[in-house]
Amino acid sequence: MLENIRLSFQGIWSHKMRSFLTMLGIIIGIASIISIVSTIKGTSEQIKENLIGAGNNAVTVSLYEGDMEYDADFGSTGAATPILTDQQKEDIQDLEDVEDASFYYSRAYADSIYYENSTLQGGKVLGVDLHYLDTCGYLVQSGRGFVEKDYDGNRKVAVLDDVAAATLFPDGKPLGKTVEIKSEPFVVVGIIQQSDDFEPVINNIDEYYTYEQSSTGMVLIPSTSWPIVYKYDEPQNVVLKASSTDAMSSVGKKAEDILNENLNSETTKMQYRANDVMETARNLQELSQSTNSQMLWIASISLLVGGIGVMNIMLVSVTERTSEIGLKKAIGARKRSILIQFLTEAAVLTSIGGVLGVLAGLVLSQVVSKVSGTPTAISVPSILVAVLFSMVIGVVFGLMPSVKAANLNPIDALRSE
Repeated sequence: MLENIRLSFQGIWSHKMRSFLTMLGIIIGIASIISIVSTIKGTSEQIKENLIGAGNNAVTVSLYEGDMEYDADFGSTGAATPILTDQQKEDIQDLEDVEDASFYYSRAYADSIYYENSTLQGGKVLGVDLHYLDTCGYLVQSGRGFVEKDYDGNRKVAVLDDVAAATLFPDGKPLGKTVEIKSEPFVVVGIIQQSDDFEPVINNIDEYYTYEQSSTGMVLIPSTSWPIVYKYDEPQNVVLKASSTDAMSSVGKKAEDILNENLNSETTKMQYRANDVMETARNLQELSQSTNSQMLWIASISLLVGGIGVMNIMLVSVTERTSEIGLKKAIGARKRSILIQFLTEAAVLTSIGGVLGVLAGLVLSQVVSKVSGTPTAISVPSILVAVLFSMVIGVVFGLMPSVKAANLNPIDALRSE
């Protein structure tokens, strides 16, 4: 086998231009496929990052009334409103793949937040526990976060996100100032921001509601101080930190089941639902991949053309080397050895084309990324498959010329000169 490979390289090198032109179809086909696969993978990762963020892995499970997220200002009240039990909270925190969990109260579009003459239009007020900042991936930009004493003493303190801070305090000095939430004074003790900044791509109304709090600003207060401003015994939402991005969907579904197990769907329209951004990401990825798969099939046509070129050049090679084949068979070479020699030559030829095609594909994917702004991500499995596939092309399309060479009559072959 090594001798056949050596002879193959020798034959390719002795006809460099012809061999390169033969490999060109393979090079173009493999390069096209590598660049398309890299673009598909890069686009999929970009979709995931746009929707989820750079590694936050936070899953929100909210209470819905019908098709709308429950709002305590306008929604149902009384016995029908579900209150989370300590056992439910413990069961959620003990879920597999849950690194942390936080339970919080929420008010959307809270226009009753003031500082002097400034108001936070369309902002959000949350009553959070000690786990909220870590679970949602927030970092303290200045000041401090909440501490145990804030909860034990029912302190009227507040933490603002950077959007709310910029809106209420254009001078950039919010710490120690007092904001009013429904006429109740709260001292600002800290400013927070997301640990991983990203700009979500918003394509529909559901995605808008998912991200609207990040664009309008949030004010956080301790959950124990929530009844000072709002009502007692209000329902809470849950945010979970999954161990990985891939675990987000399963974690959200399990938490959803725990929260809904005591709800009677026949007597109430209320139900907890997980905000499954991973499902949205997967749907967009599938749409992108189905479109790009058509491009892959088109690019594969060039491989077919390249394979036909290999078959053609191998037939020419058999014709040129007829006397050589006849001499080998005359001194005892078997059909099998002749067949393997020519198959090896065809496989080596297309394998070299495959390697060059991979290199060209990597360069091409970077060029496409720079020109169009489309992200790319290198797929190692696709590179290995491409090289292996190019070798298979050599074997398949080199089979007929190899069989022709193996079946030559040695006497006729020697007379060919």
